[in-house]
Amino acid sequence: MDSDGDIARAARLMPIAAIGEKLGIPAEALIPYGHTKAKLARGFLKQLQGRPDGDLVLVTAMNPTPAGEGKTTTTVGLGDALTRLGKKTVIALREPSLGPCFGQKGGATGGGYAQVVPMDEINLHFTGDFHAITAAHNLLAAMIDNHIHWGNALGIDTRRVRWRRALDVNDRSLRGVVTGLGGVSNGTPMETGFDITVASEVMAILCLAEDLADLKARLARIIVAETRERRPITAGDIKADGAMAALLKDAIQPNLVQTIENTPAIVHLGPFANIAHGCNSVMATRAALKLGEIVVTEAGFGADLGAQKFFDIKCRLSGLRPKAAVLVATIRSLKMNGGVAKADLGAENIDALTRGAVNIQRHIENLRGYGLPVLVALNHFTSDTGAEVETVKRIVASMGADAYVCRHWAEGGRGAEELARAVIATLGKKRDDFHVLYDDALPLLAKIEETARRIYRADRVEASQKIIAQLKRWQEAGFGRLPVCIAKTQYSFSTDPTKLGAPVGHVLDVREVRLSAGAGFVVAICGDLMTMPGLPRAPAAEIISVDADGDIHGLS
Repeated sequence: MDSDGDIARAARLMPIAAIGEKLGIPAEALIPYGHTKAKLARGFLKQLQGRPDGDLVLVTAMNPTPAGEGKTTTTVGLGDALTRLGKKTVIALREPSLGPCFGQKGGATGGGYAQVVPMDEINLHFTGDFHAITAAHNLLAAMIDNHIHWGNALGIDTRRVRWRRALDVNDRSLRGVVTGLGGVSNGTPMETGFDITVASEVMAILCLAEDLADLKARLARIIVAETRERRPITAGDIKADGAMAALLKDAIQPNLVQTIENTPAIVHLGPFANIAHGCNSVMATRAALKLGEIVVTEAGFGADLGAQKFFDIKCRLSGLRPKAAVLVATIRSLKMNGGVAKADLGAENIDALTRGAVNIQRHIENLRGYGLPVLVALNHFTSDTGAEVETVKRIVASMGADAYVCRHWAEGGRGAEELARAVIATLGKKRDDFHVLYDDALPLLAKIEETARRIYRADRVEASQKIIAQLKRWQEAGFGRLPVCIAKTQYSFSTDPTKLGAPVGHVLDVREVRLSAGAGFVVAICGDLMTMPGLPRAPAAEIISVDADGDIHGLS
C-alpha cells in the first residue's frame, strides 16, 4: 500500500497560477513561493470585500482517539466531492505545526487520496508563517528584558512579567526556565518558560486580525507585565508593536495551494484547539467565502474544543455565520470509546460500538445547540462491517440526523459524493439559525461555567480564590465582555483523558488563567494540560529523513 507521501509525490499538480484562475484570481494577485504555493496579495484581498459570500460549512469531529478519525482528510474529501458535483468550492484549512509533525500526531494535510499538496512542504516550513510568529513573539520577549536591563523606566515588576518565549517544537525541558544568569551583563535573572508557537497570543492575533492596521493595533494591546501597583504594561508601552508587525507583514497573507484533485485550498495559521482557539485565520476564511460558492473549513480536535471555539470565539468576533456542520466519526474510534483496546478494534463488536456512540450523540446535541443542521461523516475503514455501519446509521437517525459512509481516503472525492449531495441539499434550505453559546455581558467566570455545563456536562468549575480574584480584576478593567478559550485535554469531555464516551458529573479544574488582550479572549488552562507539549517515547522524528533526490520520507 502506498504511503501518504508516495501518493502526494505521484499527484499531478497544476501551476499555482492555474489554481488561482479557477477562482478568478489574476496572476498579479499571487505572490508565488515556488511553482505550487502562493500568498494572496493584500491589495487583492481588499478588492474582494464588496463581493457576496458563499456558504460556510464547518467540519468537526468526535473526540480523537489513537484509532484515528480523519477530520482534515474528510474536509479535503468533501471539498473534492463538491468540486466533482460542479460546485465552485474552496477548502480552508489550518497550517500544521512542527511539534506534532515530529512528535506523535503527524502532519495535518489529510491522507490517502484526500490530501492538500505539496504535503511535505506544507507540513514543514511552508511559506514561513510560523517562523515569523516565533520571531515576533521572541522579539517582544527580548525587548521586555532589554527595557528592564537599561533602567526599567516603566517600573516593570520582574516578578510579574507574563510574556513567555515560544518555539514550534515539542520540548518539555523548556516549560520552566530561568533566564539572565551569569552576571550583570547578561540581564536580570527571571523565571519564565516556553510555549509552543501555536499557543502564542501572536498566533491568535494573526488569526483574528482584519488587516495590517488591525494587526498592529492588536499587537500593541498585548499585556506583557505589570508594575508593583498592578498597572498593566503592553507591547505598545515597550514600543515593540511596529517591529513585530514588520516581521508579520507577509505571514498575515493567506496561502493558496491545491488538493490532489486540484481543488483550491487556502491554508493559513491556527492549529491546536486544545491549547489555542484552533481555527484558521479570519482573513483566509473571508477570502474563501468571496472566492467560492461553498467553503469547507475545519476546527481542531473534537467538537467540544474546535467547534466550540470556532463558534464562540472566531464567529463571535468576526461575524462569520456557518450554515451547516459535518461531524466526522469512525467505527474504530466509537468502539474504543466503548471500551475496546486498540489491538482488538478489527473485530466486529456491536455492543461496544453502541456504548461508544454516546460520544457522537453528545456532539450532535452540542452542535445543534448552536442552531446548525448536523450531518455525520462516517469515515470508512476496511475493518468496518455492514452490521456496524447500520448500527451507527440507526443511532444517528434516532437523533434526527443522517450518517453517510465516506471512502475518500481510498477513492478521493468520488468516495464522498453522497455526503456532498447531502451538504448541498442542506445548504439549499437556506437556514440561518446560528447563534453563540453565551451573551457577551456574562461575567468571565460565568462564561467558563456555562461552557463547562452546556458543552462538557460538568457539574461545576473549581478555581482558586486567586484565579477568581484575577478574573474579577480583568472584569473591572474592562475585559469582561471577552469570550473565554478553554484549554484542556482533547481526548475527553472532561479534564481526565481516560474518561471516554460522554462523561457527566465531573469537575472542570481551572489551573491558570491568561488574558490575551490583543487577541480578544481570556484563556482558562484546565487540568494537567501543558502549553508546551513533550515528545513521545518514540517520536516521529526518528523515522523522518530525506533521500539523495531531496524527497522526504516518513512524514505523514
